Amino acid sequence: MEKFVTYFKGVKAEWGKITWPDRKQVIAQTMVVLVIVVAFTIYTYGLDVLFKGILQAFKLVG
Repeated sequence: MEKFVTYFKGVKAEWGKITWPDRKQVIAQTMVVLVIVVAFTIYTYGLDVLFKGILQAFKLVG
């Protein structure tokens, strides 16, 4: 039981050392992630359409 209490005391001490980003920074970084996800989604969809067209031109896909 003593190790359990010691562990959580250590967790509490480390928790106080964390530097949290401010709200503006979190929002900005979230927007960057969303833009990248949307860009990769559009890119992947474009490749899918391209390859599907190529395969249909060769009658390899129904």
